[in-house]
Amino acid sequence: MSPITEDDIANFLVNTPDFFVRHAELLGSIRLSSPHGNRAVSLQERQAELMREKIKGLELRMMDMVRNGGDYSVIAEHVHVWTLHLLQVLKAIDIPHILVKRIESSFDIPQAAVKVWDVSKAAMKESFAKNFSEDIPKFASALQAPYCGANTGFEAVDWLPRPAEAKSIALIPLRAYEPTSVTPIHEGVKVHPPTIGLLVLASDDEHRFHTGMGTVFLEQIGELASAALNRLR
Repeated sequence: MSPITEDDIANFLVNTPDFFVRHAELLGSIRLSSPHGNRAVSLQERQAELMREKIKGLELRMMDMVRNGGDYSVIAEHVHVWTLHLLQVLKAIDIPHILVKRIESSFDIPQAAVKVWDVSKAAMKESFAKNFSEDIPKFASALQAPYCGANTGFEAVDWLPRPAEAKSIALIPLRAYEPTSVTPIHEGVKVHPPTIGLLVLASDDEHRFHTGMGTVFLEQIGELASAALNRLR
């Protein structure tokens, strides 16, 4: 007969929830080591400690949710104000410049730049529609979501006024969006409209844009910028 293992005991206790009801005297006699010192505690005390730790963890998560909720509200307000500025631009040719300047001031972004392609003949001579390689539209089309992370030598960084200061960046693809609440999906992959440009945001703080950050607001900024820049086509 095989000896009883710890897993056997654990499985028995899990599958026999009334064991300690029938043997209540064991609750006070079982002694466990405490994680807060070398003393031994009863099973009830250890359960109470675990419950306190769980409650503390939940409190910390709640604090994070409240703090993040406040942060999101502030960002949403900035997006709203930035959008209002874009709506008030009278000449389409002025949109890229105002878009960049307002995004720097509204979101406290040290540097930003944008390039747009497939524009009208009148816009082709503007700086925002030239001086980028043919690889840029291909690169932008390959982005399924904004890239956030370290500056590892992306061509788009050279569009910035001070490329050497760009320690972390966000690259946001701009697309010929049609107003819809649903993005088509083919074989499990979102089917994005063709790109019309690329927006780059940069910071001298290497942690400002990082791979683990959420990109919901960056995607919204990209969609709003795309809608405004469509006037150049």
